[in-house]
This record gives sequence, C-alpha cells and structure tokens, in this order.
Amino acid sequence: MWFPSQHAMMVALNRVLPGEHIAPPAANYAHAVVSEASGRILHSAGIVGVTPDGTVPAGIGDQADVIWTSILSLLVEADMTPIDIVSITTYVVASSLGELGTVMAARDRYLDGHLAASTLVTVPAFARPAWLIEIVVVAVTD
Repeated sequence: MWFPSQHAMMVALNRVLPGEHIAPPAANYAHAVVSEASGRILHSAGIVGVTPDGTVPAGIGDQADVIWTSILSLLVEADMTPIDIVSITTYVVASSLGELGTVMAARDRYLDGHLAASTLVTVPAFARPAWLIEIVVVAVTD
C-alpha cells in the first residue's frame, strides 16, 4: 500500500500535440506528455498476464485484460487513476503480430479515452513461453 508523504506537490500533465512538422500518431495515443513541476511518479515493472492464482490465459487478448487489471490495481494502491498514466510501453511476442488490434483495443478500453505516450515493441520471446505480452507504465500525479 502506498503511504503519502507530508509534502503535496502540484503536477500539470499536458499532451504535446503534433504540429505540421511531425506526422500524427498512428493510433489512439499521444506522441509526448509534459509533466510540469514535481510530483509522485509511479514506474511499473513489466507486468505480464499472470492471474493472482498463477495461471496464464492462452490468448493475448485475455492476457492484456489481466495485465490492465493488474495495472489498475497498482494505480489504486498508489492513489492514482488511469488518467495519471503518461507513458506506456507494450512488448508483444512477434508471433502475435496479427493480434495487435486486440492489444490496442484493450489499452483503449482500460484508458477510456485518456491518451498517453505509447510505444509498442515486438520481441522474439519472454522469460516464459506462455507470456505473449508485457506492459510497462509510468504515471504521474501530485
């Protein structure tokens, strides 16, 4: 459980919108987010699709749901919400490239319209063969 410090800090998060010198985002994300002033920053480890009982769903969509549920739980414990997420890095096993739409749809569903800087990277494999996706987030709040 997160315990607040005695010092409250204000943080303003502003999306950096692309101008004419950069192509618009390829999907529903922001190219960059500026965090102004200092505040609390949550850096997650790579979260994989392992349920609390230790099972791993077979499909990448189900694993994405488990991961986003886990991320939401971490945010709650840190007294944060999805709108505090400023950066997302999603790693997907290259053999699952045909299911990227499912991965992005899960992200969009759990963020409910909130845009964060987002990067998707393909990898050959993870430490365990059953893992098809891993997500890292950074969240900032006051």
